Amino acid sequence: MSLVVDAFGQLGVEARLEGDAFDQGLYVIIDPHGVGARIQVKRYSLVTDEVAKRLLAQVRPADVPLLVVADRVVGTARKTLTSERVGFLDLRGHLAVRTGRLLIDADLAPMRQQALSLDALAGRAGLEVAAAVLMQPGQPAAVRVLSRQIRRSPSTVSEVLARLRREGLVDTNNAVTDTRLFWRLAEKWSTPRAMLRRLPAPSDTSAAAGLRLGLAGSEQEAGWALTDTAAAAMYGAPVAFRSDQVLDFFVPDQSVVRRAVTILGGAGSTAEAAATLRVPPVSAATAGRIDLASSQFDWPLAHPMFVALDLALDVGRGREILQAWTPDDRWPRVW
Repeated sequence: MSLVVDAFGQLGVEARLEGDAFDQGLYVIIDPHGVGARIQVKRYSLVTDEVAKRLLAQVRPADVPLLVVADRVVGTARKTLTSERVGFLDLRGHLAVRTGRLLIDADLAPMRQQALSLDALAGRAGLEVAAAVLMQPGQPAAVRVLSRQIRRSPSTVSEVLARLRREGLVDTNNAVTDTRLFWRLAEKWSTPRAMLRRLPAPSDTSAAAGLRLGLAGSEQEAGWALTDTAAAAMYGAPVAFRSDQVLDFFVPDQSVVRRAVTILGGAGSTAEAAATLRVPPVSAATAGRIDLASSQFDWPLAHPMFVALDLALDVGRGREILQAWTPDDRWPRVW
């Protein structure tokens, strides 16, 4: 249950789940590199004093402490549980844990159980998690590290990872091991494009501020990221690119698109366009950009994985290019 991980996370305590279901034995491992407490978890809707006493009558002395998780744990039941060293998580916002090596009694932000989706990539959070693990294929993904990286709650990240595991898209360590997750993400990668009549000059400081070009420190700052065919060619993909060809960019948000069309002019067709702009499905595509020394452009490039996702939108020529393209060792191939 990811809410348990999230509860400990609010207190700065790293935790991970062990097991798949409450009725099959679900445990939480708290701070495995520190205190290392292993706690069994049981779920209830409402815990009254009567329910607490009945639970304690069923609990046999064990080496593994018990944590009761409920939508509501009434005041008298809280005292009944903790007097017998049984912890509780009241989802309205309180966590109490009693073990031989750990003592926690703290208020939390209220938590709600989120409905499970059949599709791991159904929402924006799912896309963000998928993109994050694809950028580090073969490496284990820690919930709290990912939550900080994509600025989502640990419970949300944990839930998405659980869905990805259930679908076999990542392994038990949340690592990507094959290409299926990339192609699932590619199915959801399309977003509307706006055509520009002209491009701003990268050296134009007034445009850089107004249009959020992000050229002062492109690898740390979100900004315009060159993508699609032009970027693929710079990364060594087997694709021809002409100097007069339209450039395609990811930009940070829709306000940048509107401002760019107003300032630089919109184009009615690709024949009139100098560039296209689009807001990518995940914000990571406009951050962590690459200043490639061998590039013939003055613009930073999107990460190769995002460039590959753009190519994948073309089910014909784009996917042929992907089959023949393997970036250098800096960027593992995930397609």
